[in-house]
Amino acid sequence: MVIKSMSPNIIEGALNIYTDGSSYSKPRVGGVGIRYIYIGKNGVEIIEDLEVPGYKSATNNQMELNACVIALKEALRKFELTNFTKIFIYTDSRYISDNYKTAIFQWSKSKWLRQSGCPVLNAELWKELLKVIKKTGRFVEIKWVKGHKKDKHNKAVDKLAKKSAKSPLDRSLTITHVRRKLTTQSVNLESVEMCGQRISVRVITSEYLKVQKINKYKYEVISKGSRFYQNVDIIFSDKLLKAGHSYIVTFNKNCKNPRILNVIREILSK
Repeated sequence: MVIKSMSPNIIEGALNIYTDGSSYSKPRVGGVGIRYIYIGKNGVEIIEDLEVPGYKSATNNQMELNACVIALKEALRKFELTNFTKIFIYTDSRYISDNYKTAIFQWSKSKWLRQSGCPVLNAELWKELLKVIKKTGRFVEIKWVKGHKKDKHNKAVDKLAKKSAKSPLDRSLTITHVRRKLTTQSVNLESVEMCGQRISVRVITSEYLKVQKINKYKYEVISKGSRFYQNVDIIFSDKLLKAGHSYIVTFNKNCKNPRILNVIREILSK
């Protein structure tokens, strides 16, 4: 516990929480950073940092979300929340601050599908966040702060998140099967137009989305005659495909909700 003078953004009478998520690609690991700040009875600011081990195979958005989830779960354990009028979570993630109200008022009522019908990614974590917000019994607001600038608390949780990522336990938030790309291109969303075409693809990653009961695939186009040849994109399907395997498939005609409609056959390696 550290006691210091009042900082900007800190609301008296509230539990103020700074969170951050961090991830590294080689190897793919992620971590979270959490700092609690509140004003004690003597009017001074009290700071408590929470150190949490990281995760394997984690994305940055997953860690940003998970930081909020863990922060609120630990707050329920650490504090008597009836002593606080509100809970404010400060994050430099637009992914969190721009979408949490949409998650509450729209996604949770649409079976975690966007208006286009495309699955909401990280739905399990979003559901867990809404559940723990409700459990606090407090008004919870998530505020955006500019990252790594003048805010000392944001800098502190950034360091905690990086430290967390560097000491991951043997655990993953999701099970994703991964294989190396053949192309040098990076994933580029909507780089492959959905024209109802028959096309050859190679699956790079496969992940089952439990909430929506559908598979998410990252794939590369291997049809040399296609104008999308070697492009890497994301698509969804109820068809079961394996990472590292190649297939001739047919796409739908909705770029906002890309789907594999049919698997014609697997392309066997020569």
